[in-house]
Amino acid sequence: MSHTAEQRPGAEIEAWVRSAFGLLAGLPGVRRVGLALVEGGGRRLSFIASDRGDLSGAVWCDVDAYEDVPLNNTVRTGTVITGSLDQLAGRYPEFVDRQASSTQAVASAPLSVAGQIIGGFTLFYESRQPFDEPQVDELRRVGEWLGAELRRGQPSRTLSSSSEEPETLPPGALVASHLVAPDPRGVGPARHFVRRTLAAWGIDGDAIEAAVLCVSELVTNAIIHTVAGCEVRLVLHHEVLTTSVRDGGTFDRRPGSPEADPLAVHGRGLRLVDALSARWGSDHDAVGMTVWCELAVS
Repeated sequence: MSHTAEQRPGAEIEAWVRSAFGLLAGLPGVRRVGLALVEGGGRRLSFIASDRGDLSGAVWCDVDAYEDVPLNNTVRTGTVITGSLDQLAGRYPEFVDRQASSTQAVASAPLSVAGQIIGGFTLFYESRQPFDEPQVDELRRVGEWLGAELRRGQPSRTLSSSSEEPETLPPGALVASHLVAPDPRGVGPARHFVRRTLAAWGIDGDAIEAAVLCVSELVTNAIIHTVAGCEVRLVLHHEVLTTSVRDGGTFDRRPGSPEADPLAVHGRGLRLVDALSARWGSDHDAVGMTVWCELAVS
């Protein structure tokens, strides 16, 4: 994986990592574990491995989410990817070449919560595995459990200590942004911004309609739950459109508030985003939250 940056986990994340490593390393035949969490609007992953020694003060490496390796593809597609090194060599030759001789098989599974892919894990086995239906189902259930545990331990943020830093865009990417006032009447101009921008970029038809619907739902959510408005951002790269809506972070998070988690409200709109997009997710930090989704355009 190509490293782009490093960051230190918070105490809650570190405790979750220790628990996850303990659970995953205890599965039969596992010799090494890798964990990744979605960052940067889905264009990068924060990665850490179990063979890095003491986790105290350990760092996560930021890696390109589009690198063609099993873990990244698992996070992008939400599918479990398994195989012996011989079976994976044809699809992932460079990845297989990098593996130690003690690794005989690999499995990657998504970390998910409430249908949202928030990361993934990779297991490196010291012996070949059957990877039959019961084993694959177990990996999927473990990913759901770990995702739920991470969300419970991080009620208002995920690993995103670098999310307040300027984002590095891939070469050749097109980008446009639009500020939305903290007023329901700001949804209309946001929709118009998306139509106008995508038309100027040569995108039309169903792709524009899907993007407009997704942005409309995300902006509506942000306006309902903040008093500081939000920013809509569009990034087009290699026929993948990433739309993101970043709010000002002024949520009502009083104990017992029914709106403590803005993603838990207006679930129908987020289900629409889930249905229209290839994948979606959210990044939290000390000053706000970004909800993003990806759409394939051509």
